[in-house]
Amino acid sequence: MAQCPLARQGRFARLAPLVIASMALLITGCAGSGANSTPSARSSHVASASIAGDWISVQRGDTLGTIARRAGIPLLRLQRFNPGVDSRHLAVGQRLLVPSRQERAPSGGPYRYQVRPGDTYSAVARRFGTTTARIQSANPGVRATDLKVGQLIQVPLRASSASTSRATAASSAPSSSARLPDPGPVTSRARGWPWPLDDYRVVRRYGNDSRGRLQPMLLATDEGANAKAVADGEVSFADSMRQLGKVVIVHHADNLQSVYALCGDILVSKGDQVTRGTALCSVGKHSSTGRYDLLFDMRHGGKPIDPGTILR
Repeated sequence: MAQCPLARQGRFARLAPLVIASMALLITGCAGSGANSTPSARSSHVASASIAGDWISVQRGDTLGTIARRAGIPLLRLQRFNPGVDSRHLAVGQRLLVPSRQERAPSGGPYRYQVRPGDTYSAVARRFGTTTARIQSANPGVRATDLKVGQLIQVPLRASSASTSRATAASSAPSSSARLPDPGPVTSRARGWPWPLDDYRVVRRYGNDSRGRLQPMLLATDEGANAKAVADGEVSFADSMRQLGKVVIVHHADNLQSVYALCGDILVSKGDQVTRGTALCSVGKHSSTGRYDLLFDMRHGGKPIDPGTILR
């Protein structure tokens, strides 16, 4: 399907940088299938007893220091449980793991880690830059299929003490944008997913425009069409966003997220469990183009990826 000229993209081309920035603020990685269920992000503006040991969403004004104080844990421990996070450039909506008071993160490891809903050995290994085999060897008698929420395991690190210290220092250094941990490769299971619309044409493909700015995919459809979930998952956002209108975000297994923006009516609520093909929102008509457009984006660990590598 041919890509439309830039002149026909109207306000979407002008809003592309804001679109990408807005999505980056909202989307963060989620754990895949594993020990029971997927964890839910919670506000960091709650009592310390409720955030220690949990995932939280960064709120306006948060710093790693204030979050550590609310949780009653050392700042260094919070930093080490969130490798790759830039402490000076936290993004609103960014998810952080707040370690419990039972957990430890000595320089060079091994970390003492508490199993959370959705955890697997491979997910924990990716998070801390180690391997599944090293974790399994450090926990004899604890099979990967028998992980239980709340269980304490040892996580040996691949890096030496010196390199771990350098990584911690680097995560505190200023940078031009918030950095997200490398989520690892997309698994072979995330292939051949259906498109979010039954009938559509590609108005704009994913990729950089003539100015080098990354643009999400834009699909045009007919009146009355609904955007559908491309895979099973949990609705993590279902509300309005500035510049994007009504938006639905779904977290899937393997740290993948799908984003459906410029919606008409939202048909699901945050926290809903959806299956592939579930109607998420209607596609609204936009006055600037006269079309029924859906802005669709895919993310892996919060990083944008080409939907064409996932969809069939």
